[in-house]
Order: sequence, then C-alpha cells, then structure tokens
Amino acid sequence: MPYELFLFGLLSGITTWLFGFGGGFVAVPLLYTVIIQKWSNESNVGIHAMQIAVATSAFVMLCSASFATFRHHQSGHIDWQKIRFLGGGIALGGIVGALMASLFNGNWLRWIFMGYVFITIIDCYYRPGFMVTSVQRQHDGQNSELIKGGVIGWVAALLGVGGSVMTVPLLRRRGSSMAEAAAIANILTLPLSLTATLTYCVLSIWQSTPNGFIGLIWFEAALFLVAGTWIGLYFSEKFISKLPDLWRAKLYPLLLIIVLVVMLLVN
Repeated sequence: MPYELFLFGLLSGITTWLFGFGGGFVAVPLLYTVIIQKWSNESNVGIHAMQIAVATSAFVMLCSASFATFRHHQSGHIDWQKIRFLGGGIALGGIVGALMASLFNGNWLRWIFMGYVFITIIDCYYRPGFMVTSVQRQHDGQNSELIKGGVIGWVAALLGVGGSVMTVPLLRRRGSSMAEAAAIANILTLPLSLTATLTYCVLSIWQSTPNGFIGLIWFEAALFLVAGTWIGLYFSEKFISKLPDLWRAKLYPLLLIIVLVVMLLVN
C-alpha cells in the first residue's frame, strides 16, 4: 500500500502542475478504493470511506498547493489582482462545503462526485472556449467574483476535488493558456484546502477513528501521497512544463474520463 500511494502521489503531482488538478481527482478515487479493500463496506471506517477520502484529499491538496503556490510566486508570472476576489470566495465556500460533506451519506457523495466529473467532461468537449481559448475578456465585478468563488469552494470542499475543474475552464474562457490556468488553479486551491482541512479537523474531534487517523484525515496514507506529489510537482516543473497548450487541453478531459471509469468500477 505505501508504494502504491507514493506512485499515485507522483502521478498527482504531475497532473497538478500540468493541468491544475490531480490532488482530489487522483486521491479521492484511490483512497476510497484502498479504504474499502482494507476495512470493507460494513466497517465503521468503510461506512465513512467517502468522507475520509474527501477529508484526506483536502489535506494532501493543502500540502501540494503550498508547494505549487511558492514556486509560481517565485516565477513572478502570476497576476494576483486577477484572483484575489475569487480566492476570498473560495476560502469561504470551502468552510461551507466541508460542513456539508460531514452531513452527507457517503454513497451520495460518491454519486455526486461522479456526476460532477461527467458534467465537466461534457462541458470541455461541447461548450466553446476550452479546447481553443476564447478572446480575452474583462473579469466580472467584485461581488460576482466572490459569489463564483464561493460556489467553486463549496463544491470543491464537498467533493474533495480542489476546485480546479471549475476554475480551469473558467480561466480558459477568459483567454488564459493551459499553463496559466493550471498555475492559477493551483494557487486558488490553497485557501480552499486550508479552510476545508481546518474545518474537517474541528468537526472530527469527537469521532472515534483507528490509529493512523487524525479525525477523518487518514494521516498515514496522506504522508505517502504528499511525498509523491511534491516529487511529481518538482519533476514536472523542471522537465515537462513545455507541453503544447493544445495537447494539455485535449488530455485534460481524457484524464477525467479515466477518473470517472475508476469510480464507476469501485463498489
């Protein structure tokens, strides 16, 4: 198990740097599968498998987003004015999403997660502006940006996916390249994952969990995922950041299809 988690963390780091997603979309299906295999559906841990996968994913994304934000800030290529209001809304939405996730039936969360991925795939292929970016347009007003950020944060924390699958298409349709959209998505994951992780920790203080857990966060598994993710991020930045924009755009929904198939096959 540790080796599998590390290798998937490596994959997560690569996709996070190149496409802006990977933390949640790799970690949630993987952790859900591992938990069910290790403890079974009927166990106390198995019953909360989806909540544990989502909470652990939030912690992993906090670590990966911290690394990615630091590296992108060092590059000096990020326009912070573009994202300040989106970031504030995402942070607030993350608290609401984490609160709701603790109340949902785990199986419902699984189907909502798959529905979210499916809609995103259709959106990428059939709505103009993703495969080939639209003309650069002005951002919406501050209130609209806060509301959009709140919705992104709420959905992302509820499902443990980081919000990138909403922010990347949004930024593509504002004229951003995949490289810029991925960079901004990574940065916007930081406030979301921070507020979501803290909320999950507070909510799970009174819950009884096995060794290796901190509340709903499977800390033991998270450490292997984080180690692999950081190495994947570093490797991607150094060696494969020059992947052509159109290739990145075409690979993006294909990776989501793989995620959807995995979640459909796991019972």
